[in-house]
Amino acid sequence: MNAPEQHKTEDAFHKLIHDNSIYGLWEIASQMTPHPLPDAVPHIWKAALLESLVEQSATAVPVGDERRAMQLFNPGLKGAWATTSTLIAAVQVLLPGEIARSHRHSPSAIRFIMQGDGAYTAVEGEKVIMREGDLVLTPNWQWHDHGNETDHRVVWMDGLDVPLTKALNAMFFGMYHAEQFPLDKPDNGSQALYGHGRLSPTWMKESSLYSPLMVYSWEETQEALHAMRDRDGSPYEGIALEYTHPQTGGPALPTMGCQVQLIRKGERLKARHVAGSSIFHVKQGRGRSIIEGKVFEWGPGDIFVVPSWALHEHANSGGEDAILFSINDHPVMKKLGFYREAALTDNGGFQSI
Repeated sequence: MNAPEQHKTEDAFHKLIHDNSIYGLWEIASQMTPHPLPDAVPHIWKAALLESLVEQSATAVPVGDERRAMQLFNPGLKGAWATTSTLIAAVQVLLPGEIARSHRHSPSAIRFIMQGDGAYTAVEGEKVIMREGDLVLTPNWQWHDHGNETDHRVVWMDGLDVPLTKALNAMFFGMYHAEQFPLDKPDNGSQALYGHGRLSPTWMKESSLYSPLMVYSWEETQEALHAMRDRDGSPYEGIALEYTHPQTGGPALPTMGCQVQLIRKGERLKARHVAGSSIFHVKQGRGRSIIEGKVFEWGPGDIFVVPSWALHEHANSGGEDAILFSINDHPVMKKLGFYREAALTDNGGFQSI
């Protein structure tokens, strides 16, 4: 067969398979990349901007069926409801006297309290009192509402696995028929049962995929960080602790990992890749992160994102210890066998860790 005839045959064959929604592996094999190439990009939302939006939203946006929550869209994801390919972060504001209507959804959610004490999240009949620095869980498909009975506004960072849920076509949502779900459990009852480290009640025989502890207090988190401050810690994360399921020791939620890390004054951590994405909130201190060669200076209240497999390192450049809270998709990556890490070596190469 001569060349013109060969091209004619190939063109006819490709038209036939394309017309029937079929493509040859030889046409798409370039998508099998040597390492992840995420569309999400490193990005930072500065505290000054977020504070301005919090102030303005208080008068510009009423709370009704929807919350006053400002979603952080990753610039690389072309308008998708996503901060990374699997996670979304938002900043939510609740003013004195307001109630955010009860609903439930299949994405799991966390709340990390950025400003204010005394508001609450009611989760499946338990009123969880929120204080600055606390981590509050809202497991998937549990009725929840928020209320602010104080005289000041309360602000928190939401974290949800919305993009992952959408990608799996598992999105479910429902409004409760009343503004609030009935309270039928003691206030902070889960903390009374499970908020004692590795000590759990023996009579609670059943365990679920998500942690039964709905609030992890900042007081205890800070105490744990400082108790380990003089340990060597991780060369890549510093003194890093995971919020865990008190019965199983696994992640607090099956789809989202939650961590807090202390980077000591003057400390510069080593660079690494991680197959999995993270969103960071700066609780305390100042520093810089180099993500894919770009420097991001951060301080209290900033939120920044590290996409999957982005080479990154953190350093403390301030006059005190820095503390970062973060959410990640590592539980899913580990469960599916996709998780891996690689460190930058002295000779410029990479080594699995």
